Amino acid sequence: MIAHPFVKLNFGLDVLRKRPDGFHDLETLFVPYHEIRDTLEIIEADDFSSTAGHLQSLYDARKGRIVQAVSDDAKVMVTIARAEGVDWNPLEDLTVRAFRLLDADFSLAPVKIFIEKTSPVGAGLGGGSADAAFALKMLSDLFCLDLDTDSLSVYAARLGSDCSFFLHDRPMFGSGRGEVLSGYDLPADFHEKYEVKVIVPEGVSVSTADAYKGIVPSVPERPLRERLSYPVESWKDHVTNAFEETVFRKYPALSQVKRSLYETGAVYASMSGSGSAFFAIYPRTDR
Repeated sequence: MIAHPFVKLNFGLDVLRKRPDGFHDLETLFVPYHEIRDTLEIIEADDFSSTAGHLQSLYDARKGRIVQAVSDDAKVMVTIARAEGVDWNPLEDLTVRAFRLLDADFSLAPVKIFIEKTSPVGAGLGGGSADAAFALKMLSDLFCLDLDTDSLSVYAARLGSDCSFFLHDRPMFGSGRGEVLSGYDLPADFHEKYEVKVIVPEGVSVSTADAYKGIVPSVPERPLRERLSYPVESWKDHVTNAFEETVFRKYPALSQVKRSLYETGAVYASMSGSGSAFFAIYPRTDR
């Protein structure tokens, strides 16, 4: 079973208050972005993989930028290929944690997990959360668990605040920690009038935990839903990402990245999540 988890963009992100559980209440609009995707395959341990040979060719071409590990109980074998290398324990990958959550409740058979990681790490695009959410859905299908979206969302929320979003392939308004989702419709002509481009600065990886350390929660005078209803051309002055001030202070070069996007004609530009990736909305020139 093979899937291609997509990443997300945050159209606005307000950090409202710190919660008693140590997390923060926030509001954001999650928007799927399909131009950046990983490849994820999950099979039962005794089945033939369609991805393994491809990953082996990556190993040969990239001189070892692939890792593989087997859990002590032999229930999970995970293989991850990434051009920049893999600097985390593969057995702690969110896809493995997704398997463990379901295995605890349903006693799953052993599996092999293969990941070709092309989404950037530490960029605020949610690639790891996407892999985990897709893994939950794939495992449910593979083992005929018949888990609906609501049930999968409960597991996803245990893996990450934005993880539940990736069970939906449409814009979703997020509140709570980000796991409370409701449908949201962009203007009907949005994709006809605008194109969205993503920029991932090289050499900058932002820790979400670090980004939160400097944040000052505040409740805006006008809620994000209202500000998103304004014309897109006015978002520059009204739709903000609360992490930018903190992250720009630590990485001043990122503020210049944002300025450069406006200089190239974007009507709106913003960091996604806690960074370091940016997206820019440009008027379409092919209309």
